[in-house]
Amino acid sequence: MTPALLVLAAYLIGAIPASYIAGRLAKGIDLREHGSGNLGATNAFRVLGAKVAAPVVVFDILKGTLPVVAFSQWDGSADWRWELAYGAAAIVGHVFPVYMRFRGGKGVATSAGVFLALAPEAVGLGLLTWLIVLKLTRMVSAGSIAAGVVVGVLLGLNVPAERLEVRILGGLIVAFIIFAHRANVGRIVRGEEHRFGMKKEPQATVAAAAVTADAKGAE
Repeated sequence: MTPALLVLAAYLIGAIPASYIAGRLAKGIDLREHGSGNLGATNAFRVLGAKVAAPVVVFDILKGTLPVVAFSQWDGSADWRWELAYGAAAIVGHVFPVYMRFRGGKGVATSAGVFLALAPEAVGLGLLTWLIVLKLTRMVSAGSIAAGVVVGVLLGLNVPAERLEVRILGGLIVAFIIFAHRANVGRIVRGEEHRFGMKKEPQATVAAAAVTADAKGAE
Protein backbone atom coordinates (compact mmCIF):
# COMPACT_ATOMS: atom_id res chain seq x y z
CA MET A 1 0.00 0.00 0.00
CA THR A 2 1.14 3.55 -0.64
CA PRO A 3 1.99 5.74 2.36
CA ALA A 4 -0.84 8.17 1.50
CA LEU A 5 -3.45 5.41 1.73
CA LEU A 6 -1.93 4.23 4.99
CA VAL A 7 -2.22 7.75 6.40
CA LEU A 8 -5.94 7.62 5.60
CA ALA A 9 -6.18 4.18 7.21
CA ALA A 10 -4.42 5.51 10.33
CA TYR A 11 -6.97 8.32 10.55
CA LEU A 12 -9.89 5.89 10.23
CA ILE A 13 -8.42 3.64 12.92
CA GLY A 14 -7.81 6.59 15.22
CA ALA A 15 -11.39 7.72 14.67
CA ILE A 16 -12.88 4.51 16.14
CA PRO A 17 -14.83 5.88 19.16
CA ALA A 18 -14.00 3.30 21.82
CA SER A 19 -15.49 5.32 24.69
CA TYR A 20 -18.75 5.85 22.81
CA ILE A 21 -19.02 2.13 22.02
CA ALA A 22 -18.19 1.23 25.63
CA GLY A 23 -20.84 3.63 26.93
CA ARG A 24 -23.46 2.09 24.67
CA LEU A 25 -22.53 -1.49 25.51
CA ALA A 26 -21.90 -1.10 29.24
CA LYS A 27 -24.56 1.40 30.25
CA GLY A 28 -26.69 2.04 27.20
CA ILE A 29 -25.79 5.73 27.14
CA ASP A 30 -24.29 8.23 24.72
CA LEU A 31 -21.19 9.49 26.51
CA ARG A 32 -21.49 12.79 24.64
CA GLU A 33 -24.60 13.51 26.71
CA HIS A 34 -22.98 12.90 30.09
CA GLY A 35 -20.25 14.49 32.15
CA SER A 36 -18.22 16.92 30.07
CA GLY A 37 -19.64 15.47 26.85
CA ASN A 38 -16.14 14.54 25.71
CA LEU A 39 -15.26 11.14 24.24
CA GLY A 40 -11.88 10.99 25.94
CA ALA A 41 -10.41 9.07 28.87
CA THR A 42 -11.20 11.67 31.55
CA ASN A 43 -14.92 11.65 30.84
CA ALA A 44 -14.94 7.88 30.40
CA PHE A 45 -13.48 7.43 33.89
CA ARG A 46 -15.89 10.00 35.30
CA VAL A 47 -19.07 8.55 33.80
CA LEU A 48 -18.35 4.89 33.09
CA GLY A 49 -16.02 4.03 35.95
CA ALA A 50 -12.57 2.45 35.97
CA LYS A 51 -13.62 -1.08 34.99
CA VAL A 52 -15.10 0.17 31.72
CA ALA A 53 -12.76 3.09 31.10
CA ALA A 54 -9.47 1.20 31.57
CA PRO A 55 -9.95 -1.05 28.49
CA VAL A 56 -11.03 2.04 26.54
CA VAL A 57 -7.74 3.74 27.40
CA VAL A 58 -5.76 0.66 26.33
CA PHE A 59 -7.63 0.58 23.02
CA ASP A 60 -7.02 4.31 22.47
CA ILE A 61 -3.30 3.79 23.13
CA LEU A 62 -3.16 0.95 20.61
CA LYS A 63 -4.85 3.18 18.03
CA GLY A 64 -1.70 5.29 18.12
CA THR A 65 0.90 2.54 18.45
CA LEU A 66 -0.22 0.05 15.83
CA PRO A 67 -0.31 2.37 12.79
CA VAL A 68 3.19 3.66 13.58
CA VAL A 69 4.64 0.19 14.06
CA ALA A 70 2.72 -1.81 11.47
CA PHE A 71 2.28 0.67 8.65
CA SER A 72 5.97 1.52 8.58
CA GLN A 73 6.55 -2.15 7.71
CA TRP A 74 4.00 -2.11 4.90
CA ASP A 75 4.59 1.19 3.13
CA GLY A 76 7.76 0.18 1.28
CA SER A 77 9.34 3.56 2.11
CA ALA A 78 12.75 4.12 3.62
CA ASP A 79 11.68 7.54 4.96
CA TRP A 80 11.04 7.13 8.70
CA ARG A 81 9.05 10.38 8.77
CA TRP A 82 6.04 8.52 7.43
CA GLU A 83 5.81 7.05 10.94
CA LEU A 84 5.09 10.56 12.21
CA ALA A 85 2.43 10.99 9.55
CA TYR A 86 0.70 7.77 10.59
CA GLY A 87 0.84 8.76 14.25
CA ALA A 88 -0.40 12.28 13.60
CA ALA A 89 -3.26 10.94 11.47
CA ALA A 90 -4.34 8.55 14.25
CA ILE A 91 -4.35 11.42 16.77
CA VAL A 92 -6.37 13.65 14.44
CA GLY A 93 -8.79 10.77 13.94
CA HIS A 94 -9.27 10.40 17.68
CA VAL A 95 -9.82 14.12 18.25
CA PHE A 96 -11.92 14.68 15.10
CA PRO A 97 -13.57 11.31 14.32
CA VAL A 98 -15.54 11.21 11.08
CA TYR A 99 -17.84 8.58 12.60
CA MET A 100 -18.95 10.95 15.38
CA ARG A 101 -19.36 14.15 13.36
CA PHE A 102 -15.77 15.16 14.22
CA ARG A 103 -16.45 15.33 17.95
CA GLY A 104 -14.00 13.11 19.80
CA GLY A 105 -11.56 13.04 22.70
CA LYS A 106 -8.57 15.15 23.65
CA GLY A 107 -5.92 12.85 22.22
CA VAL A 108 -3.94 12.04 25.37
CA ALA A 109 -4.07 8.23 25.23
CA THR A 110 -3.65 8.03 21.45
CA SER A 111 -0.71 10.47 21.61
CA ALA A 112 0.83 8.27 24.29
CA GLY A 113 0.43 5.32 21.94
CA VAL A 114 2.19 7.14 19.12
CA PHE A 115 5.17 8.06 21.27
CA LEU A 116 5.21 4.62 22.85
CA ALA A 117 6.40 3.52 19.41
CA LEU A 118 8.67 6.53 18.79
CA ALA A 119 10.09 7.28 22.25
CA PRO A 120 9.05 4.58 24.75
CA GLU A 121 11.27 5.85 27.60
CA ALA A 122 9.56 9.24 27.59
CA VAL A 123 6.13 7.61 27.61
CA GLY A 124 7.14 5.34 30.48
CA LEU A 125 8.08 8.32 32.63
CA GLY A 126 4.97 10.14 31.47
CA LEU A 127 2.82 7.20 32.61
CA LEU A 128 4.58 7.20 35.98
CA THR A 129 3.87 10.92 36.28
CA TRP A 130 0.21 10.35 35.41
CA LEU A 131 -0.14 7.68 38.09
CA ILE A 132 1.56 9.82 40.75
CA VAL A 133 -0.49 12.93 40.00
CA LEU A 134 -3.70 10.87 39.84
CA LYS A 135 -2.84 9.31 43.20
CA LEU A 136 -2.16 12.71 44.78
CA THR A 137 -5.03 14.68 43.26
CA ARG A 138 -7.53 12.01 42.13
CA MET A 139 -7.99 14.11 38.99
CA VAL A 140 -7.50 12.34 35.66
CA SER A 141 -7.23 15.68 33.85
CA ALA A 142 -4.41 16.88 36.12
CA GLY A 143 -2.54 13.63 35.55
CA SER A 144 -3.01 13.92 31.78
CA ILE A 145 -1.70 17.49 31.66
CA ALA A 146 1.30 16.69 33.87
CA ALA A 147 2.15 13.56 31.86
CA GLY A 148 1.92 15.51 28.60
CA VAL A 149 4.32 18.15 29.87
CA VAL A 150 6.81 15.53 31.08
CA VAL A 151 6.74 13.66 27.77
CA GLY A 152 7.17 16.92 25.85
CA VAL A 153 10.17 17.96 27.93
CA LEU A 154 11.80 14.54 27.62
CA LEU A 155 11.30 14.52 23.87
CA GLY A 156 13.02 17.89 23.67
CA LEU A 157 15.93 16.71 25.78
CA ASN A 158 16.47 13.12 24.66
CA VAL A 159 15.38 12.74 21.04
CA PRO A 160 18.40 12.92 18.70
CA ALA A 161 18.85 16.15 16.75
CA GLU A 162 18.50 14.29 13.45
CA ARG A 163 14.94 13.45 14.48
CA LEU A 164 13.93 17.05 15.01
CA GLU A 165 10.51 16.30 13.57
CA VAL A 166 9.73 14.08 16.57
CA ARG A 167 10.50 16.98 18.91
CA ILE A 168 8.30 19.31 16.87
CA LEU A 169 5.39 16.85 16.80
CA GLY A 170 5.78 16.27 20.52
CA GLY A 171 5.74 20.00 21.23
CA LEU A 172 2.65 20.54 19.12
CA ILE A 173 0.80 17.68 20.77
CA VAL A 174 1.68 18.86 24.28
CA ALA A 175 0.47 22.37 23.43
CA PHE A 176 -2.75 20.92 22.06
CA ILE A 177 -3.30 18.71 25.12
CA ILE A 178 -2.97 21.70 27.43
CA PHE A 179 -5.27 23.77 25.21
CA ALA A 180 -7.84 20.97 25.04
CA HIS A 181 -7.86 20.77 28.85
CA ARG A 182 -8.32 24.52 29.35
CA ALA A 183 -11.82 24.00 30.76
CA ASN A 184 -10.44 21.40 33.17
CA VAL A 185 -7.71 23.83 34.26
CA GLY A 186 -10.38 26.41 35.01
CA ARG A 187 -12.32 23.92 37.11
CA ILE A 188 -9.15 22.86 38.94
CA VAL A 189 -8.39 26.50 39.81
CA ARG A 190 -11.97 26.98 41.07
CA GLY A 191 -11.89 23.70 42.99
CA GLU A 192 -14.71 22.27 40.88
CA GLU A 193 -12.91 19.52 38.96
CA HIS A 194 -14.29 16.02 39.42
CA ARG A 195 -12.09 13.79 41.56
CA PHE A 196 -11.77 10.16 40.57
CA GLY A 197 -13.59 7.85 42.97
CA MET A 198 -15.90 10.57 44.29
CA LYS A 199 -19.50 10.96 43.19
CA LYS A 200 -21.14 14.32 42.90
CA GLU A 201 -24.28 14.81 44.92
CA PRO A 202 -27.36 15.33 42.74
CA GLN A 203 -28.31 18.98 42.51
CA ALA A 204 -31.74 18.24 44.01
CA THR A 205 -30.11 16.73 47.08
CA VAL A 206 -27.80 19.69 47.47
CA ALA A 207 -30.70 22.11 47.11
CA ALA A 208 -32.79 20.19 49.63
CA ALA A 209 -29.92 20.24 52.11
CA ALA A 210 -29.56 23.99 51.67
CA VAL A 211 -33.30 24.55 52.26
CA THR A 212 -33.21 22.37 55.37
CA ALA A 213 -30.22 24.28 56.73
CA ASP A 214 -31.97 27.60 56.10
CA ALA A 215 -35.11 26.35 57.83
CA LYS A 216 -33.17 25.25 60.87
CA GLY A 217 -31.38 28.56 60.98
CA ALA A 218 -34.68 30.40 60.96
CA GLU A 219 -36.07 28.41 63.93
